[in-house]
Amino acid sequence: MPILDITKPEIILVLKEAYDKEKRLQTYWVNKNIEKLQKAATLTREPTNYYEQDVMKHAMIAGMATITRDHNIAIRNRIKVPIRDAKSMPGIESLRHEHSIINLGLGTAKEDPRLARPDTDLSPDPVMRPVDAKTREIFFKPKPDFGREKYLQARAKILPENKYYHPECMSWDYGWRFSESKILERAIHGRHWLLQKTLQSRVGPTPDPDHYKPPM
Repeated sequence: MPILDITKPEIILVLKEAYDKEKRLQTYWVNKNIEKLQKAATLTREPTNYYEQDVMKHAMIAGMATITRDHNIAIRNRIKVPIRDAKSMPGIESLRHEHSIINLGLGTAKEDPRLARPDTDLSPDPVMRPVDAKTREIFFKPKPDFGREKYLQARAKILPENKYYHPECMSWDYGWRFSESKILERAIHGRHWLLQKTLQSRVGPTPDPDHYKPPM
């Protein structure tokens, strides 16, 4: 429907007639129900002296039964073991077998007995490597030379790659299994490293910088 142009005289007359008709109908309805309006506007019952908190409390108490019912249902649902769709997928046993920690070469069943599982076992692989028996004894010995704090300090000295099978956070990506890298480590003596660095330079030997010169 196109928008009416209210600046036209004929449209103004139509709107005026519609407004007058609506006003007459409203006045007629008010005159017809004047007694009901007066009765509704007048307080004819005894005051209850209820506050807003009392009304909210009544509504909350009425809904407590629903909250208890939903809470009991949620408890039963949390206890239930979730159904894994992977059990019904064909070929999932071979897929898990090819991507297990043992097949990736990250661990052996001798080091971690938890990895010795059949191919039909679809439970996830362990996240952390087994703790050394010597380090575990620190946790159970008495303080102050041993205990929980000493155990955590000993565990903090171990590299993350020796405690976990896979990086658990993005900060571990830098330096993960760096000991297996083929990058040459820096020589212990700086003279040998400086000579090698100079010979491999594209521009050849360069003079010493200004801050190497003796003072005037």
